Amino acid sequence: MNNDILVEIKDVSKDYNGRVRALDNINLSIERGEWLSVMGPSGSGKTTLLNIISCLDRPSSGLAIVDGADINKLNSTELTRFRKETVGLVFQQFHLIPYLDALENVMLAQYFHSMADEEEARQALERVGLGDRLHHMPSQLSGGEQQRVCIARALINQPKLILADEPTGNLDQRNEELVMELFQAMHRDGHTIIVVTHDPDIGKLADRRVFLEHGSIRTIDSTPCPVTPDLSVLLPK
Repeated sequence: MNNDILVEIKDVSKDYNGRVRALDNINLSIERGEWLSVMGPSGSGKTTLLNIISCLDRPSSGLAIVDGADINKLNSTELTRFRKETVGLVFQQFHLIPYLDALENVMLAQYFHSMADEEEARQALERVGLGDRLHHMPSQLSGGEQQRVCIARALINQPKLILADEPTGNLDQRNEELVMELFQAMHRDGHTIIVVTHDPDIGKLADRRVFLEHGSIRTIDSTPCPVTPDLSVLLPK
């Protein structure tokens, strides 16, 4: 596998119950440091593709190679460990623990690595602009602030790959802009990012856009990213 390629999807199909084909012979390579938007109508296979790349699911056939590892060759324990060490996940639903404050929710991601560094978690929240919200409970945070906690949690273990499934779906326009500015800063900082989105404006921020339809790749589009303000000060150096 080319060392510049972080994700290699080769002839991947995914069937459910032997009847529903969610993905049909997908071929896709994603370079290190690339931002890819995965787009298409509901039911086109976007989330299924993301779940396979994130090691939350396995293909029914074909190869899914992430950072050199064939995920079909990993057992359940190895797959869980690989996902925790390689992937940072950001979802439309925030999945914050309601009885833990922002700092504790970020530290929770470290517990999976048998470690917890409060100072690292504090710095991660400061980088996403929440240094004054460390001890706020999720119910005391706006939707945009909760999503930024999720981004800090996704970044805390320094994953090679950031995956986001409709990360602004529950946000108003201003908070959507703030969150996408953070994604742009992550991209400038060298992170590989895959974002599933219905929003064409968000799609345009990526290096490439992959359009799915009925489980197959319809088109792949590539245009230069627009010029954006430098917000790298918010994120790890």
